[in-house]
Amino acid sequence: MVTPNKPREGGRRGRVRKALVALTAVALVTAGCGSGGAADETGPVTLTVSVWNLAATPEFQAVFDAFEAANPDVTVEPVDILAEDYPAKVTTMLAGGDTTDVITMKNVTDYSRYASRGQLAEVTDLVQAKGDAKLAGLDAFDVEGKYFALPYRNDYWVLYYNKKLFDAAGIAYPENLTWDQYADVAKKLTKGEGEQKVYGTYHHTWRSVIQAISAAQTDSDQITGDFEFFADQYKMALDLQQAGATLDFGSAKQASYRTMFETEKTAMMPMGTWYVAGVLKNKAEGKTAVDWGIAPMPQRPGASGITTFGSPTAFAVNKKAKHAATAKKFVEFAAGMDGAKAITKVGVVPSLQSPEITEAYAALEGMPRDELAVKSLAPDTTALEMPVSEHTSDVDTILREEHELIMVGEKSVEDGIKSMRDRVKKVLD
Repeated sequence: MVTPNKPREGGRRGRVRKALVALTAVALVTAGCGSGGAADETGPVTLTVSVWNLAATPEFQAVFDAFEAANPDVTVEPVDILAEDYPAKVTTMLAGGDTTDVITMKNVTDYSRYASRGQLAEVTDLVQAKGDAKLAGLDAFDVEGKYFALPYRNDYWVLYYNKKLFDAAGIAYPENLTWDQYADVAKKLTKGEGEQKVYGTYHHTWRSVIQAISAAQTDSDQITGDFEFFADQYKMALDLQQAGATLDFGSAKQASYRTMFETEKTAMMPMGTWYVAGVLKNKAEGKTAVDWGIAPMPQRPGASGITTFGSPTAFAVNKKAKHAATAKKFVEFAAGMDGAKAITKVGVVPSLQSPEITEAYAALEGMPRDELAVKSLAPDTTALEMPVSEHTSDVDTILREEHELIMVGEKSVEDGIKSMRDRVKKVLD
């Protein structure tokens, strides 16, 4: 099951580590060694935690409930933010001296930004206390041996598919597909017209759907400014749009990937493992009848093993937290066995790895247990979704802007990649 592999040794991982160290050097001076300097709180405490889309993200409530049960004097109060607004909102909050106790690190890029500004309390002692416990994704938060957040969840991308639609078309489930085979299957699975149309696949609008998987499977770097390795993936995605086998980019901007899959409007969908929890929840509540499975992401021709991409999610203590001691206790709890058990129960892959967690995840009610599912949950290589450096934020903006222009047809693949290269070169220079 859930044994996401560490990012590659050397290569990209080395570059990421060096960049993150350089980016956060100032934080080592300003952040200090404690968790905000607050004394242990006594009596009832209301602990505030920033989250996104609370109602659609069951892991948050699961870990909150477990923490409250273990700490009866603590009430967790979520600070709920729209997912698309989350990075900008949290950046503004921290810059303005907001005192929300725990800040959820949605990705490593945001983590590096906040740590470099001295806005997070150091939690290195919590890492040291874990000893030999395996926390997948922990390396991404290592700043020259110091840590300002602990991962509690470690997601990676798989291919979701609708078994009923595959069976009705007489097509074998998507095992060991190349991207060309995936595109061919998507076209064959596309049926109907108008409101009755069912697409062979659905590509969400995030640039990572094309760019991050391209980088992972070609062992390339999205910071360097050489983006020719995106070309094959863009051509495949645009061909699927042209063939009507996936929703066009403009329409996808208005769509929900959850709705597309759970209302059986698409037969396949590349997406992160976090979505397992959402499917399980809605199946259990009778909100969807989708007969679903998961398979490994398609691979490039000649690939050996399964390569995908992903990113850890972490909790951090705000340097200006009102309840720093309780916040630190929460971070430790979420990254520990009790936190891992809590989110495993709702179908989320925890960072903490153990045979007990593996067994609990595999035994979840409604969880696919076939050989293809098991294979998809044990990729051979999981690359970090986006390398981290002092230029990451600027490069990310450029890549996103050019991605959208390519996908809506305002630029050709060649022109879009050239614009990426030219614009990023100016940033790097």
